[in-house]
Amino acid sequence: MAATVFYLDEIPEPGGVAVLDGPEGRHAATVRRIRVGEPITLSDGAGLLAESEVIATGKDRLDLRVSNRVVAERVTPPVTIVQALPKSDRSELAVELMTEAGADTIVPWQAARCVADWERKADKGVEKWRAAARAAARQSRRPYIPGVTGLHRTADVVTLIRATVADGGTAAALHESGAGRFTDLPLATAAGIVLIVGPEGGLDDSEITAFGEAGAHAVLLGPTVLRTSTAAAVALGALGALTARW
Repeated sequence: MAATVFYLDEIPEPGGVAVLDGPEGRHAATVRRIRVGEPITLSDGAGLLAESEVIATGKDRLDLRVSNRVVAERVTPPVTIVQALPKSDRSELAVELMTEAGADTIVPWQAARCVADWERKADKGVEKWRAAARAAARQSRRPYIPGVTGLHRTADVVTLIRATVADGGTAAALHESGAGRFTDLPLATAAGIVLIVGPEGGLDDSEITAFGEAGAHAVLLGPTVLRTSTAAAVALGALGALTARW
């Protein structure tokens, strides 16, 4: 089993001593009760991985001797999830699941039929999503923490779709009335993939039209109707098998 991963912004060269403190150190020393001699993998969340061993412990901190460093390759094609804001009790769950399933970028979207409304608290909502993504990335031992963008409106999503398609990528809106199937999309050869997940009330007709005119495909993911909080994780699992991501 791989060593537990913790995030540290600056990781010393091999032979150096890293200090893990703050929230990460508290989780490691107090919650996980990691002890001297245990192996830890450090990451900066941007691809750098370093093997290390605990050489001392303190209150809410660990001292670690770094033995080597490598940079993990990014999986391809990169996947961006445009996630309509779920209800508050399922919002962070959606982020956790898509992070564990491999999302590279997460875009919170204020869709027309969202129950949640971030118009007055977008910054707070984004910070919560970023914290959820970081924690889930640690749990799943990811070398890259997925980026969480600022709140997008539908016009911003249209711009993202156009840019993705222009760069040789594929964009898909997951919708129960989609004319095509998810598995029929040119996913394996795409330069990048954008997946749009609607809210509990579904995508509005005007949104489907706007996304289609921008180059996105409205597709059916599978035979069952999924919750907005789980659809992205299911799609990412399918993408792992349909592309070289796995």
